[in-house]
Amino acid sequence: MTNYETEARERWGATEAYREHEQKTKNYTKEKWAEANDGMMAIFAEFAACKDSGASADSAESQALVAKLQKHITENYYTCTDEILAGLGKMYVADERFQKNIDKYVEGTAEFAAGAIAAYTKKL
Repeated sequence: MTNYETEARERWGATEAYREHEQKTKNYTKEKWAEANDGMMAIFAEFAACKDSGASADSAESQALVAKLQKHITENYYTCTDEILAGLGKMYVADERFQKNIDKYVEGTAEFAAGAIAAYTKKL
């Protein structure tokens, strides 16, 4: 088990989403993991392009990307409710590991994605 897996189990192991994640991914091959993770990073690359285009975090394009991200997480990892999505958005900027990984496309992408997620989930 990697340090990230241990950390995730300690933080979220008691949650329904974590149990769902374990069930959904237990038979993933190395290739399936790569496909799921690469797909998620491709969405962040789209966020970077959206940010660079001058779109705002609450633009239709940005909001469509948030919906795409939420769908991708649900299809590949666990049911990503709006509440979970809001928490992820905050984590993308609060945890420097996430921020650095997301910002590899364009600096500020994590903050832009977090702002788009906040706009998407503001009804919470």
